[in-house]
Amino acid sequence: MAEEIAAFVKDRWVAIEGSYEGKRVFIRHYKEKPLTIQGPLEVSAAISRYSRLNARTIYATIHVYKSISGRDSVDDPSNIAMTTPFIDIDGSLENYRAVLEAARVVVDYLEKHGVSKSVYILWSGEGAHVRINEQAFSSELLSRYHPLIVAYSVVEYVLRSIKEKLDQVVKANNLKVENLVDIKRVFTAPLSLHRQRDVVAITFKPHDIDSFDPSWVDPRRYRHDPSAWRSYEEGEADNLALEALRSVASIKLLHTKLGVERRQARPRVASRSGGIGRFQVMALLQAARYYLLYGDLERAKSFGLNRAIFYAWAKHYGHGYVPRYMRRAQLEIAGVEGLQLESTMPTESKRLAEVAGEEAYVSPRGFFVMGDKEQLPEDYDKNVAAKIEEVIPYELAWEAALKYVSKFSKQVLEDPSKFFERVYEPVRDRFIELVIKELADEETKKSEEKSQEQKPRSPTTKTYGLYKWMKRDQEGKLGT
Repeated sequence: MAEEIAAFVKDRWVAIEGSYEGKRVFIRHYKEKPLTIQGPLEVSAAISRYSRLNARTIYATIHVYKSISGRDSVDDPSNIAMTTPFIDIDGSLENYRAVLEAARVVVDYLEKHGVSKSVYILWSGEGAHVRINEQAFSSELLSRYHPLIVAYSVVEYVLRSIKEKLDQVVKANNLKVENLVDIKRVFTAPLSLHRQRDVVAITFKPHDIDSFDPSWVDPRRYRHDPSAWRSYEEGEADNLALEALRSVASIKLLHTKLGVERRQARPRVASRSGGIGRFQVMALLQAARYYLLYGDLERAKSFGLNRAIFYAWAKHYGHGYVPRYMRRAQLEIAGVEGLQLESTMPTESKRLAEVAGEEAYVSPRGFFVMGDKEQLPEDYDKNVAAKIEEVIPYELAWEAALKYVSKFSKQVLEDPSKFFERVYEPVRDRFIELVIKELADEETKKSEEKSQEQKPRSPTTKTYGLYKWMKRDQEGKLGT
């Protein structure tokens, strides 16, 4: 199993998903570098490292990179060597026949357009992917068109072409089929466990659609075709790609969804702190600091956002400079999108107060003020909580922040310099790895000890992590 996973994710940026107190934890960096796996031993090491987080699922980017040497390498589009086109079909294991009926519509269209040897299906747990091997496009084609644009255009063109026929299956069976190809997309690696159910991701060729049975994804006796995702014919998909590129002439990354409305893909924020930006980490920890000292959640949010903006400006302009008015474009340096600080209150109505050893302006309502604009709880929710929620559940991050900050003395929390140096700086770029993982170890260990005392449950619910399952596979107790 480790050999299979390693072979698939080689030269891709890897993500490992686990859980903490029933909430998702997404690990994408190790020792401040993008997480990668280049061999079977690294699979075992990675899963073992996060076993106490009940690591279950291994994802990888849809891109194969030329090299992955650091954070900048995965943010550089020119470093993408190939991109795997895939069509996501979301349903359920109980409704697997409908999911595969939709997959057949896609497969039949691809075959009619000369793409068959390079096509495979991955059952992801609650649905399926129809994927085209990234090597189905010739090096000559990829020298003229960026791999991401090729993959996106092919998927979009196929979905638009079969929309009418596919709609019938989607609407009759409550499915969702969509184009998810974008710059930061990850998908499930073969032989990884589903994040919620004890089913394993397996691959098979389209000619096995009629034979597929739910027993194939049972972790105790799974059936997986290792050749399915490996087989391809170079150049097989070139003609389809050229048709797609001509048809999808305006590449605005509009993603077709069947079953829901079409939308425009939102670019994801470049990854820091395991996916959470420094601005959001600062605001989160400052909010936790205020809450622990004074116990007011709404004002804690206001204080957290206010201090994050203040320190972002201090870094850019130097301490002592705080502009009275801040334009939207200027705020981009702080990592805040769309938050305007034009004056909304008379200057004379605010007062200067000392809070946690810092001086800050406060409005008559008790919210903190920057640029004559109150930082309201809803501003925090939009610019901090929502950004964190894109990476991990915000409530998980908030709880972890409270536990982390509470380890420090009141003396540290009431001293701005000590708070910055001792609390914020050590975790600002590795918040998920250093804060959430560390705090999860003890809780997860207790959970594992408790689960070992319970009787085995149905394979439709989680009973063990990927580490335990992998160990059983190595002992020859699983698989076919």
